[in-house]
Amino acid sequence: MNIKNSLLLCVVCIFLSCHQKEASNNYLIEIEEFIDLSKVSTTKIIDFRKSKEYEEGHVENAINVWRAAIEDPTFEYGGMKASKIQLEKLFSKLGIEKDDTLVIYDDNGLCDAIRMWWVLQYYNFTNVKLINGGLTTLKAANLSMTTDAVSFTATKFTFNDKENSNLYASKEQMVKAVENNEMILDTRTIDEYDGNYIKKGAFRAGRIPNSKLIDWSNAIHFDGDKKLKSIAELKEIYADISHTQNDTIFVYCHSGVRSAHTTF
Repeated sequence: MNIKNSLLLCVVCIFLSCHQKEASNNYLIEIEEFIDLSKVSTTKIIDFRKSKEYEEGHVENAINVWRAAIEDPTFEYGGMKASKIQLEKLFSKLGIEKDDTLVIYDDNGLCDAIRMWWVLQYYNFTNVKLINGGLTTLKAANLSMTTDAVSFTATKFTFNDKENSNLYASKEQMVKAVENNEMILDTRTIDEYDGNYIKKGAFRAGRIPNSKLIDWSNAIHFDGDKKLKSIAELKEIYADISHTQNDTIFVYCHSGVRSAHTTF
């Protein structure tokens, strides 16, 4: 079995325990809580979109971050999480303090924003909030937008030493999961899963053996307000992926973005 390291290293492990479900709910906020948080001096709002989109209009006081800033450029392929040192330098430059609460939004049903959430979870930074529905929610609330760039005084940001390795699967773990027929969840599109479409940067078409497909976008109202579906709806969507809530589930996509969304 010849499986490329790049595919395996972006696999994410999730553990479906009641504790983690409660924690995930605590990260998700609605517009009313965002408005309250935006008035707090220790809140930093992050517009997680491409710079061009940010420059065309963003929420007041939002700073801009995009995928490349939280990816490790030392690999020959994309999608690998940034190192601790790289992120500490980024946050220091952006003026983020260790005690700040980061409120993140995007315009893609939180798919991109949650990738940043996942990386921060790995480094045990949990002062994070995600606006349910992202930019769609913000615009629906008629919040004022601006094209002015935002900057804060540089800081000396550092993470705690401990990392949350439970969110990450190694190549060796992934190979054993395939051999042992463990639950492996593919969060891409059906065309990618069936091998009819090869996304840029992929080594070849197809899927990891024994994996089950549930497109990440099934979890949100994709053609509507971009919000996550209700707990009841999500339980129905993911009902067949494990026998108990304590099962380990290996989640993957192309570069760790869509799988991070499903992990959340």
